[in-house]
Amino acid sequence: MDRRKQKMSKIYLFVSLGLAICTFSGKAQTTAGLPENTVSPGYDPHALFAPGFYNGQSKPRHAANGAPASDYWQNRADYTLRASLDTAGNILNGSETIHYTNNSPDSLHSLWLQLDQNTYRKDARSNYYTEGASDRHTDGYILGSVKVEQGGITTTADYVVTDTRLQIRLRKALPSRGGKINILIDYRYTVPGDFGNRTDYTSTRNGKIYEIAQWYPRMCVYDDSQGWNTLPFLGSGEFYCEYGDFDYKITLPWNMIVAGSGELQNPQEVLTATELARLTAARSSDRTVMVHGAEDIHNPSARPVQKGTLTWHYKMYNTRDVAFGASHAYIWDAARVNLPGGKKALAMSVYPVESAGDSAWGRATEYLKASIEYFSEKWYAYPYPVAINEAGIAGGMEYPGIVFDGITDKGSVLYWVTAHEIGHNWFPMIVGSDERQYAWMDEGFNTFIDIYASDAFNKGEYAPKRDGEYAPGGGNPVEEIVPLLKDPQAPVMMTRADAIPEKYRHPMTYFKPALGLVLLREVILGKERFDYAFRQYIDRWAYRHPTPYDFFRTMDNEAGEDLCWFWRGWFFGNGGLDQAIQRVTYVDNDPAKGIQVTLTNLDKLVMPATLELTWKDGSKQRISLPAETWMQSGTRQLQLAPGAGGQKLAAVTLDPDKVLPDVNRDNNTWKYKD
Repeated sequence: MDRRKQKMSKIYLFVSLGLAICTFSGKAQTTAGLPENTVSPGYDPHALFAPGFYNGQSKPRHAANGAPASDYWQNRADYTLRASLDTAGNILNGSETIHYTNNSPDSLHSLWLQLDQNTYRKDARSNYYTEGASDRHTDGYILGSVKVEQGGITTTADYVVTDTRLQIRLRKALPSRGGKINILIDYRYTVPGDFGNRTDYTSTRNGKIYEIAQWYPRMCVYDDSQGWNTLPFLGSGEFYCEYGDFDYKITLPWNMIVAGSGELQNPQEVLTATELARLTAARSSDRTVMVHGAEDIHNPSARPVQKGTLTWHYKMYNTRDVAFGASHAYIWDAARVNLPGGKKALAMSVYPVESAGDSAWGRATEYLKASIEYFSEKWYAYPYPVAINEAGIAGGMEYPGIVFDGITDKGSVLYWVTAHEIGHNWFPMIVGSDERQYAWMDEGFNTFIDIYASDAFNKGEYAPKRDGEYAPGGGNPVEEIVPLLKDPQAPVMMTRADAIPEKYRHPMTYFKPALGLVLLREVILGKERFDYAFRQYIDRWAYRHPTPYDFFRTMDNEAGEDLCWFWRGWFFGNGGLDQAIQRVTYVDNDPAKGIQVTLTNLDKLVMPATLELTWKDGSKQRISLPAETWMQSGTRQLQLAPGAGGQKLAAVTLDPDKVLPDVNRDNNTWKYKD
């Protein structure tokens, strides 16, 4: 599977299903004696690999109203990281100290860590769970030493590596409710090339660009729902990380620029006086200011030293991860971000000369700034001092405070991918959901908020963001979802991220959840009720670990509706919506006595709807039908008052504005026949 292709689709909001539902190239291997594409009728991988096996088996500290309960707890991982980059061998050498705090009520006899770089090994599980795996590999993490420091005593750890996980088996259990331990690891790995997908390097006219992510062993999450979350890193399922403070230093050749998550701690050591002055100017400017221009790339005096190495020191607080880009080829610009309450942040972009220009990355910081300001005003204030847009070949990947976007992106595509990727700082960087299980909780939520950001940017310059075409406005999402709703093989949204086949990945994790939230906001609840409840969800789960049920319960409680029918049908089911007008008659065949309209719900889903009556004189009347219309039966007969003067009907239409994803509109209209 082309892992870069996975993330590239994130630049789109509502991709047309004809484009999104694609198959892998290459010929599948077949089993002797069986025809190609034989499927066992008794095997359902979506059921077998579904999350939620332990639901109800523990007592999570999550309140019935969807908020963290009074006894909610969460473990913590703070990191001290040191790394150097060998640009000749493309090797990262690193050391880390993880300061881990066990706030749980359980004593822990072992600790689990993620080793994401091991996914590039030839024997990695990720090579086998789907077709199309890369035929290029690295050796993954080479561990020099693994030690633990507990109670002032440092010992060599007893550990075992299993694929992309490392287990440390403790000689002395880590106490509950505040027990602390330090984990010390020395390691190195070869940075993957263009097959890295989320972390890589590539060559440009003026040097290599490195996108460095998943670059240190990270703690797995221990939570009150699952215990240790140890799913391997296979590719589609992304990340689930603990929160903490990060202090990291990167050492590399003197002529390279580093753009990293968090805030630079030693600008006087790694920047010239000119660059510092430009950066200061950018902090007060709504217009983009050039910090390190094209003319500086080959000017030795544009760097504070002209030989050896420089060490860039960053810190980031209350975050779940950090990443960075590094290159001699970078142009670097910046502008001020205006946040609610008078607070400020700094938006920055780094990109090669090949990407420069007002039609391309010359506007990247403008796009980044506008997106952050919109999301902050609409939903929740951006919490970090800096945000970075970095140009490379990852093609659309997000980390706290930094996004890796496409080096060749321009115009609307660059705006859309920028808004989408920085939007991930709300989901799942601030609201820390488990992407490795529930991809829709980050991709779907973020795709949803993209819609309104695109509408707002520069008076709708790139609006509407509705489909997968490069020209905006090319499709209607409620029509484009229909093939997915009619497909009996489509998985449900609650399927584990890695278990969703590639042809359904974008429709199921981006498109369907985002459209579901649009329906919830614009059809079911209304904008005011939805926005209040959604903000409550973000606020109460900021820097915490919500489950899907916390979202469902929050929306129910704060909007004041029992929406279980919607969650069950849209998120747990794969059926369609087919509401029909079965019959229209006059009472006693007399228009003056009233009208009887019989409606039928022919498929698995239900939705509230609008019924429009058109009279012979051209006047119209609309009747709102709540979801309870279908609570007792799939057939409903409405008794309606007669028209003015007892006139006859010309037509009756269900969903006249076509806001519902009805799979068969042919049965939505009744017309009078003489």
